[in-house]
Amino acid sequence: MKKAFIFDLDGVIVDTAKYHFLAWQKIAQALHINFTQEHNELLKGVSRVRSLDIILELGNVEASQEDKDKWLIQKNEDYLSYLVDMDESEILPGVFKILQLLKDKNQGIALGSASKNARPILEKTGILSYFDAIVDGNDVSKAKPDPEVFLKAAQLLHIDPKNAIVFEDSVAGIQAANSAEMVSIGIGEKTILHEADYIFNDFTFVDENFIDKLIN
Repeated sequence: MKKAFIFDLDGVIVDTAKYHFLAWQKIAQALHINFTQEHNELLKGVSRVRSLDIILELGNVEASQEDKDKWLIQKNEDYLSYLVDMDESEILPGVFKILQLLKDKNQGIALGSASKNARPILEKTGILSYFDAIVDGNDVSKAKPDPEVFLKAAQLLHIDPKNAIVFEDSVAGIQAANSAEMVSIGIGEKTILHEADYIFNDFTFVDENFIDKLIN
């Protein structure tokens, strides 16, 4: 039976979260806002616009739309500068094995990410060809926990949402998958992703038997 396997990008396929953190921290420091790794957890799976709002709220900073637009552009330019040297070494452990396994089993593979830089990242890491469909921040108007990004991915693969499986590392992403009535698989901490149907520390713990169980 053919299923749709939908992957988030940041923190699931590649660890670009560290680059987002550095870029946001630079903005925050310029505004004299204390922005920590803990605060960065609040931004997981969240759009760029909402992320900036969260940081401004942390520092009680009021800003004009003009300033916000300027900071959003600056943040993205800083983030992209970190991506210049990205290669396949940035792919998280076990991901490549699972993508190859799904490809060998003729399953539908899609990306469902809030990132607007998803395609260049997949190209730089050499795995773009594994994906039958890509839905990123350029294709959706609603951020997770709204399920729009995952529903669009399933639609592009011509697969019923009930036959879709989502890999996510954020609470908002797990909630979006659950809302779409898809199987939700958390990649990360059990204490944080407890709403997921299944949880693994990383893809090295996902084996072929588990994938076969999902397919059948």
